[in-house]
Amino acid sequence: MRILATFRIAGRALRRNKMRSVLTMLGIIIGVGSVIAAVSITTGATKQVENKVTAMGLNVITIFSGNFTSGGTRGGWGSAPTLTVEDAKAIQAEVPGIIGISPEVRDREQILANGLNWNTQTLGESPDFAQIRNWDFSAGAMFSDQDLRTLAKVAVVGKTVTDQLFPGVNPLGQTLRIRDIPFKIIGLLEPKGFNLWGQDQDDVVIIPYTSHMRRITSRTFVNSILVQAASADLIDKVQDDITSVLLARHRSTEQDFTVRNQVELMQAATATARIMSVLLGAIASVSLVVGGIGIMNIMLVSVTERTREIGIRMAVGARGRDILVQFLIEAVTLSLAGGMIGVVLGVIATQIVAATTGWPTVTPLIWVGAACVSSAFIGIISGFYPAWKASRLDPIEALRYE
Repeated sequence: MRILATFRIAGRALRRNKMRSVLTMLGIIIGVGSVIAAVSITTGATKQVENKVTAMGLNVITIFSGNFTSGGTRGGWGSAPTLTVEDAKAIQAEVPGIIGISPEVRDREQILANGLNWNTQTLGESPDFAQIRNWDFSAGAMFSDQDLRTLAKVAVVGKTVTDQLFPGVNPLGQTLRIRDIPFKIIGLLEPKGFNLWGQDQDDVVIIPYTSHMRRITSRTFVNSILVQAASADLIDKVQDDITSVLLARHRSTEQDFTVRNQVELMQAATATARIMSVLLGAIASVSLVVGGIGIMNIMLVSVTERTREIGIRMAVGARGRDILVQFLIEAVTLSLAGGMIGVVLGVIATQIVAATTGWPTVTPLIWVGAACVSSAFIGIISGFYPAWKASRLDPIEALRYE
């Protein structure tokens, strides 16, 4: 019964000064609300980046052609043609844990079709490309290994190319011309939108890499090689094995290629969002500290104002720990109530930002719980000294206090 009576006394004390209690909670409300809003916005941004990376393929390793050193001149990846189709075949044959591979040739070409023209990216790929990139078809299908072997004049097109060259027309089965060579459209890709670098992924025409290299550009090298590992756990091992195979094939003391995996891309892409999350969270946390100081200040004032009341309670039998618990309950109640209101306002502010700006937002439940626990902890820390001071008052001196 004693603890219940202490709770009732603490509640009456807070209700007597409603305005002061609300103003005291304001620092906690602003702090918790700011933290929830900041974390929700940055978590949403990070999730969006992760989704874009995932949309680029699952468990993908990319090998870029060419570092080089010639005399005193050195170049990074893409600066020299160092990868070939034979390299891709060797990787497929010698590296375990691979479920898809595609030598990639990239160019931009002026495409003619349906009496219209459009400058777009042309990719030479293998039939595994759609699987590697996790890319579905809205109609038709990917070309086959037979098409690859026979240098077939077939193509798969993205949504942007469809819209530009075949407005209001079903492009499936239609013909487009690349450098005046006709290619039959056999597949329409589902739209993917823009990638991390602002490039329209749907503005693309994909043909067999053999057709690209022999019919379009007469190349003997490829720009890159896409490899899909069987699982995320195998990515590091597959990457190491690819490096070993290519070093042995190229017989070079220096690595004239660059191997990057999807995890590294994800980490690089989300690094900025993580930094912003930490910075915004740190700035918002300052409000929590200020709110805690406000609670401590008000509780010290409350102890001074209620010195005579404390003396009366002690005179009728209240112990020092009862007084300590009472003031701690008041401080924690102020802080916890402020934290819960802050969570609600933070979620509301997040939804308003998402609705007005179109930014994706995600409110992690763990942060909601952490905000409530943190606010209660701040109440304990902020209220302990005033509560301890109140419990240490001498009853005789307290009764004499005016």
